[in-house]
Amino acid sequence: MKQQKSKYLLVFGACGSALFVIVFLLEGFFRSNYKSLEHPISSLAIGNDAWIQQLNFILTGISITLFAFGLRKSIKPSFGAFAGPLLIGMAGIGLIGAGICSTDPIYGYPMDMPLRLAQYTIRGKLHDFFSIFLFLGLPFTCFIYRKHFLSLGKKQWARYSTATAVGIFLFFILAGLGFKQAAPLVYFAGLFQRISVIIGCIWIIMLGIHFIRQPEII
Repeated sequence: MKQQKSKYLLVFGACGSALFVIVFLLEGFFRSNYKSLEHPISSLAIGNDAWIQQLNFILTGISITLFAFGLRKSIKPSFGAFAGPLLIGMAGIGLIGAGICSTDPIYGYPMDMPLRLAQYTIRGKLHDFFSIFLFLGLPFTCFIYRKHFLSLGKKQWARYSTATAVGIFLFFILAGLGFKQAAPLVYFAGLFQRISVIIGCIWIIMLGIHFIRQPEII
């Protein structure tokens, strides 16, 4: 019964991660006066139809937090079995916080407002604080699972986790430089951020599928 419950939580988290990507890609494509290549995902949570991305952040955060509980029940007791799910759970909480505390109008969106390069309200600063849980917490999680998979002799998963961590961090840095208007990265900052998020979400989905098929404990 416990194994079955953990599978449900893993499925819920994997589906939530996939839906998160689908929603922000579609919303970015159809939002008028919004450039997905340049503007942050978070900017979709302000302006017209802001509630869609706000809800997307919150529901995805809940699904990933539940995913962390399912993951904890699917791994043999170890440091990784505690720290890994904890950091993934914090990433989920970060998304919830990012949904509740929307970003300020920065980095060129909305396009009819002055260009600002930093959050200037408490709400906006809290948004950046919660975002750290995702963009920095998730790469650390990948390294934790790299060590876990190496201990089990699963070298392919260890390499995949390492590549994911490097990819998330690399594209996060490129996006940050672009949002700060560094040419020519400024024209692709939104794309870099999306790649970073998509890499992380795919890893969560694949991790969920792995432990659904091969739980380490019952």
